[in-house]
Amino acid sequence: MTTRIFIDGAAGTTGLEIRDRLEGREEFELLVLDNAQRKDEGARKEALHEADIAILCLPDDAAREAVKLAEGSDTRIIDASSAHRVTDGWTYGFPEIVGPEKIANAQLVSNPGCYPTGFLALMAPLVVMSLLPHRWDYTVHAVSGYSGGGNALIDRFKNDKAIAFRSYGLELEHKHLPEMQKYADLEYPPLFSPAVIPAFRGMIVEVPLSLAVIHRSGPARLVEEWRTWFGDSEVISVSEDTEQELLLRENSDPWDGMKLSMHSSPDGSQARLVARLDNLGKGASGAAIQNLNIMCGLPETTGLRL
Repeated sequence: MTTRIFIDGAAGTTGLEIRDRLEGREEFELLVLDNAQRKDEGARKEALHEADIAILCLPDDAAREAVKLAEGSDTRIIDASSAHRVTDGWTYGFPEIVGPEKIANAQLVSNPGCYPTGFLALMAPLVVMSLLPHRWDYTVHAVSGYSGGGNALIDRFKNDKAIAFRSYGLELEHKHLPEMQKYADLEYPPLFSPAVIPAFRGMIVEVPLSLAVIHRSGPARLVEEWRTWFGDSEVISVSEDTEQELLLRENSDPWDGMKLSMHSSPDGSQARLVARLDNLGKGASGAAIQNLNIMCGLPETTGLRL
């Protein structure tokens, strides 16, 4: 028996990439609304109630409205927006951090944000295992391709070729901070410095550490814990390379994996923890497909681009 899937917001970047990953998969039947129906509340409500699983690829307010439209149905929901990531009753859809068994039986699953995906992969295992302190002022620097900013930012970068770098979040508030703090089990939210570059996709998330001040563990012990934590993952890997530079390219292929790497000073007193991922892959659409597979009892990497 096939599982009926409705992508609410299928015309957006994330929705299109999810649909592309589902093409040709016989386990699923896609419920598709035409252009006239996509913004029709009645048509959307009918599709939300008819589906076995709905994937919301919507702005936050629209995602909340979609959840209300689905009330009274048995439809399970994967929300790719940031509307429900720290909301009671929702399961955080990061299987490598919360455990796939929690997602498998969940009614409501909230996809992680792209930046938090990199940050939490780097930090959560180390804080949970007490290799890094729970009470500390961490800093996270990150750069992303412009596709993560939605259609408005995509159009801005495409129309203004002079933009070479865009730093934002300068008011030191960002919608990703609550999930970063909660799921890394931190007492304080990190100091977050995000930026966008003129590449369509791709992301680097970095956490610099002064290990001589933290006095907990050297770089090798941190890498060892990553390997223990993610050792069985087909999605998250720990780099064995000692690279001299990290690159994002203007036109990268879609990728649903993530690679972690550690770069430290010769004496081990300082380190840079780095996660590389595709903001539209493991940071969005790939994560939604991974969660969908788990919820349907399928191998979680089915249909992923790894």
